Amino acid sequence: MDPTFWKGKRVLVTGHTGFKGSWLSLWLQTKGVNTIGYALPPPTKPSLFEIAHVSDGMKSITGDVRDLEHIKSVISEYSPEIVIHMAAQSLVRYSYDNPVETYSTNVMGTVNVLEAVRYSDVVRVVVNITSDKCYENREWHWGYRENEAMGGHDPYSSSKGCAELVTSAYQRSYFSGSSSSGHCVSIATARAGNVVGGGDWAPDRLIPDIMNAIMENRSAMIRYPNAIRPWQHVLEPLRGYLYLAEMLWQQGRDFAGAWNFGPSDVDSRPVSWVADRLTNSWGDGASWESDSIQHPHEATYLKLDCSKAKSLLGWSPKLDLNTNLQWIAEWYRAYLQKKDMRRVTEAEIHRYDKLL
Repeated sequence: MDPTFWKGKRVLVTGHTGFKGSWLSLWLQTKGVNTIGYALPPPTKPSLFEIAHVSDGMKSITGDVRDLEHIKSVISEYSPEIVIHMAAQSLVRYSYDNPVETYSTNVMGTVNVLEAVRYSDVVRVVVNITSDKCYENREWHWGYRENEAMGGHDPYSSSKGCAELVTSAYQRSYFSGSSSSGHCVSIATARAGNVVGGGDWAPDRLIPDIMNAIMENRSAMIRYPNAIRPWQHVLEPLRGYLYLAEMLWQQGRDFAGAWNFGPSDVDSRPVSWVADRLTNSWGDGASWESDSIQHPHEATYLKLDCSKAKSLLGWSPKLDLNTNLQWIAEWYRAYLQKKDMRRVTEAEIHRYDKLL
């Protein structure tokens, strides 16, 4: 990333209290960004946002993206130049039990953010974070490209496909510069695979499930051990989002549209493979077993083709999965040792920066 580009920029991050949002907010702070966050309170306890004191270096606003007038007032007051929209209901199993909340947050929340941007004369770039699950999953053994059909078996996946369509409609209707509004904003969507890293405590996710079990001295119960997922460290797609924002600012509509950010093919691994490596790396009797309870449908195989990002953005993964899991184990060990987790997390960001 170009540090001279980011220093002093006003950036609004929705969903900054979540796992990915906290990592992104800290990274932006290390780059001298004037960071504004808009989100509900942290969704888990403990949370990375709280234990790493993420709010210390930014303006943190409690708000719900389903509240159009509030998000409009925040954008009007703080005049962000770049908006990174990450606020979402992000859990597949939760979406089965709470479909209305999922759709209202992920679809109407996206509408509200873009509608607020429509009334701003300052916002120049929007990056809307969706999901690799936005695709109509045909269980192919090759990666989905950005022009594949939207779909989704479950409410969460479907809502992310809807958010993609909403973003495309707003881009063409209001922000192209040729529309009746004349308002030119460069907008893109970003689709990432299974993101993992230290500080995630969300339910029904593999790494938090394993780490919670380790901390409670019990065997982790793992759903769908044979399912294959595209695993990547949280900083990998975040770097893609920031690269993308830079190019949208500098070259505008040439970089608008959808972008995939996924791991190397070799790091699309079965759940059981990841569980084995992490528990073996941890030692101290850490173990897992297959959960025999019947669970709602989840995709068995999902993979992204990231040729576009590699060719046009110069983005590619830097961390292999084994190193990724080693970093995760180190982060959680530091947490159990009651270290200063803001410093630990910032140190991991700096270590990643050096790889670039």
